Amino acid sequence: MRDEEQSIMAVRGRFLDFSRPAATAAEMKECARFLEDGLMLVKDGHIEWFGDWTGGQGQLPADVPVHDHRSGLIVPGFIDSHIHFPQAEIIGAYGEQLLEWLNNYAFPAEMQYQDPAYAGKMADFFINELLKNGTTTAAVFCTVHPESVDALFTAAADINMRIIAGKVMMDRHAPPELLDTPESSYRESRALIEKYHGRGRLHYAVTPRFAPTSTAEQLKVAGQLLQEYPDLYLQTHLSENEAEIKWVQELFPDQKNYLDVYKQFGLTGPRSLFAHCVHLEEAEWEELRGSASVIAFCPTSNLFLGSGLFDMGRARDMKVKVAMASDVGGGTSFSMLATLAEAYKILQLQGQSFSAYEALYSATRGGAEALSLDHLIGSFGVGKEADFVVLDPEATAIQAKRLEKSQGVDDMLFSLIILGDDRSISHTYVDGRLVHQRAAQQQEEL
Repeated sequence: MRDEEQSIMAVRGRFLDFSRPAATAAEMKECARFLEDGLMLVKDGHIEWFGDWTGGQGQLPADVPVHDHRSGLIVPGFIDSHIHFPQAEIIGAYGEQLLEWLNNYAFPAEMQYQDPAYAGKMADFFINELLKNGTTTAAVFCTVHPESVDALFTAAADINMRIIAGKVMMDRHAPPELLDTPESSYRESRALIEKYHGRGRLHYAVTPRFAPTSTAEQLKVAGQLLQEYPDLYLQTHLSENEAEIKWVQELFPDQKNYLDVYKQFGLTGPRSLFAHCVHLEEAEWEELRGSASVIAFCPTSNLFLGSGLFDMGRARDMKVKVAMASDVGGGTSFSMLATLAEAYKILQLQGQSFSAYEALYSATRGGAEALSLDHLIGSFGVGKEADFVVLDPEATAIQAKRLEKSQGVDDMLFSLIILGDDRSISHTYVDGRLVHQRAAQQQEEL
C-alpha cells in the first residue's frame, strides 16, 4: 500500500543524467545533463516534473516536504545486467578458474536453495546488498529450484523493485541435486512465467546456465518458451573461458562456434543477454550485431577468475550493445562503482578509453537501452519511473581530500567511480520511495 511519501515527493539537489541516447563517448559528454541545483517531483512512483530549482519552486504543492540532497550527487539508479543471487555467500571464494570454481564453490552453494526458508532469508540479504550499493534494477540468475525464484521475486515485489530473473535450466554436467530435465525445466519455467512475468515490475528470463550444462533437447525447450512468450528475456553465458569454449566445441561439434549453439535454438535477439564474451570469433561478433543481442560486461569476475580482457573497443566498432554487470559471486563486489573502476582498468590495459561519462552512461541509461527498458528507467525524463541514487563525493576521508582538487563534474564523477564503494551510496530510492539510507547517516540523525 502506498504511503503519503509515495503519493507525492519533492527532491532537491545536484542531478546528473543523460537527456538523450548516445552512441559514442563524445555524444555521451554532449548529452550529459547536470543541474547544479535541481528539483524533481515524484508522484506515485513516476517523475512528474524535473528541472532547475528556481523554475520549479512554483510547481511545489503546499506542505510537501523536500528531500534536500544538495551535498550529494543524484544519478539514476544503477542497472546490473548479470548477477547470481545464490552466489552472494561465496563471493571472494579462493581463485581457480571458471570450471573448477563452479564445481568447488558455486554448485555446493546452490544446493541449499531448494529450502524455501533458506532461499527467502538469502533473497532478503541479496536485495539489501543491491540497494546498499545503489543498484535498483538487476538481471539475476536463481538456481534450478523454483523455490529460489519465488523467494527472489517475492522480496523484490515487496518494494516494487524492477528485477529480471529466472530458474536455471541445467540437465547435465552438474551434481544430481542440481539437475532438471527438458520436460521439468519447461514445466517449471512456464509456471513461473505465468505467476510472475509482467506482475508489477517483475520480468522473467529463460535461463539455461550455459551450453555445457544443457542438452540440445533442453536448449530447444528454451527456444520454445521464447516463442510462446515473445517479451521474455534470455540470459546465459558465452565465451568466458578458453577451457569452456573447447568443451563446447567437443559437446556440439556440428556448430560453427559457441554462439552458433544458441543461435540454432532461437536464443539470440534483442532481449538476449550474453555474459562475458571475452573470446569471440569474428562470426560471433557479426551474429551479436545482426541479432541485436546484448553483451553483459563482467569486469571483476573476468579478472578474478583469470578469464581475460573484454574488448570494449571492438564492441563499439561493431555497434554491439553492452551493459555493465557485477557477476557476483565470481564477481568480487556488488558495487557498480567498483565494477566501473575495474572496467576502466581493463580498457586501460588494452589502450582503450573509458571516460567518467561513458562509465555512468553504461550503468544507467545505456544499461536501460541494452535491456529494452529505456522508456521506463535510466534517466530523469518526465513520466519515467523514479529509481535514483544519491552519491556522496565525501564518503571517506580520501574521497573528501580528492574532492578538494576536483576540476569539474566529470572529474568529481571519475574519482567517485575509482574510489567509491557502498559507503558512497548515501540514499537509494526505488519506485519513488526511500529504500536504503547509509547507516552512519541514520545514526547521526537519531
